[in-house]
Amino acid sequence: MSKILKMLKKLGLKIYHFIDKHIITPISRATYYLIDKARSKPIHVERFLNRPQILLYLSLILAVLTFVLVDSQVITLVETEAEILSKEPVTILYNKEAYVVEGAVENVDIILTGRKSALYLAKQLGEHEVVLDLSDYEPSETPRKVALSYNQTVDNISYKLDPAYVSVVIKKKISATKSISYDLVNEEKLNEKFSVERVTLDKSEVVVKGSEDALKQIATVKAIVDLANPKFTEAVSYEVDNLPLVAYDEHGKALENVEIVPATVGATIQLSTYRSTVPLTVSTTGELLAGKAISSITINGKSDYTVDIYGDKEVIENITSVPVYIDIKNSGNTGAETYKVSISKPAGVRSISETEAKVVISFGDEKQKTVDVSHIKHRNLSSGLSVNLEGQDSIPVQVKGVGSVIDSITAENIDAYIDLTDYKPGTYEVDVKVDNNDPKVNYLVTSKVKIIITEE
Repeated sequence: MSKILKMLKKLGLKIYHFIDKHIITPISRATYYLIDKARSKPIHVERFLNRPQILLYLSLILAVLTFVLVDSQVITLVETEAEILSKEPVTILYNKEAYVVEGAVENVDIILTGRKSALYLAKQLGEHEVVLDLSDYEPSETPRKVALSYNQTVDNISYKLDPAYVSVVIKKKISATKSISYDLVNEEKLNEKFSVERVTLDKSEVVVKGSEDALKQIATVKAIVDLANPKFTEAVSYEVDNLPLVAYDEHGKALENVEIVPATVGATIQLSTYRSTVPLTVSTTGELLAGKAISSITINGKSDYTVDIYGDKEVIENITSVPVYIDIKNSGNTGAETYKVSISKPAGVRSISETEAKVVISFGDEKQKTVDVSHIKHRNLSSGLSVNLEGQDSIPVQVKGVGSVIDSITAENIDAYIDLTDYKPGTYEVDVKVDNNDPKVNYLVTSKVKIIITEE
């Protein structure tokens, strides 16, 4: 209220000074000029105008007349200006329980024009309520062009809405029951050693409301579980209220033209910490100098080094090792070399106990020997087929490495196999491969095996 009084006082002073300077003072000067001219004539006008009350009454009458002219905008004191009120909310009037409105706008711009003083009042005092009144409209598949209205609270102001009209479609609201699931968001903000073991929602179904077309688009309804919740500090069970529900279409896009009842659900969230200890293995790339081989590998001073990995149980259980990769191209001249390696988390692992390691690789002179392997497995054979090896009891496998490593290798240590991906019934000669997870050993197979594939 005090702001309004100060504003009105300021406006009144401006009007007073204007009238005093541009109206009262010029009128007074003109009056005295007429009196001076009339002194030479013996008329009663001089005595009439010489009365102090007459000048006061005359000035007051002229001031009131001027005020009336200004207020009615016959006389304009200032130029017309414009103000834009951006993104003013729109109130939509319709039966929300029975109908759905498509195409309505949520915000509009209001362009006000008028005197600066009136614009100031309009911005300060106006409620700027924009209404889209659909109360008298019935449902129809045909779009209707409807005008928006503005509750103007200050006189002498012109306004324009942008947009001034909207094209809307009013449809009947129907309802359906949908089962709900959940989505986890902000998983990267959860403590790395924690994982979500279980989420139990307190409801399994909700009611969705909207137009028939909108309900047909719903593929799933999900409760959003935000794992950035600051309460999640321990691997225990938490009761969480007011999880927002969102309806999605088949492409995963959130649908905004449907209503979900209730709009939120509660849930019990069980956090756990699942750990597995697995070996850290070294894989090499590149070729050593000719005649050289790896004699030993130690990681942080140990020949068998392990790390702890954390994550979801079903993921962690399938991880048997964590590899690191070292380029040994043209190495082997020195007795040993030291490498500092970064340990990357395998896919699905949330946390790992070590992120760096020191690997020492020792080298020696390469030796070789030949081992006859008779047990050859097959992989990736299509269902409904069988395979037999034809006319060959064993194949020679050349084993290369330093003597201390290859001396202990026998046929039982060599995992030989043939890959039968996309093979059909018939007779073939195929290459034999050897699984090798030990960078200290190289296997070379030059022989092929003859096989016959038949239908079972």
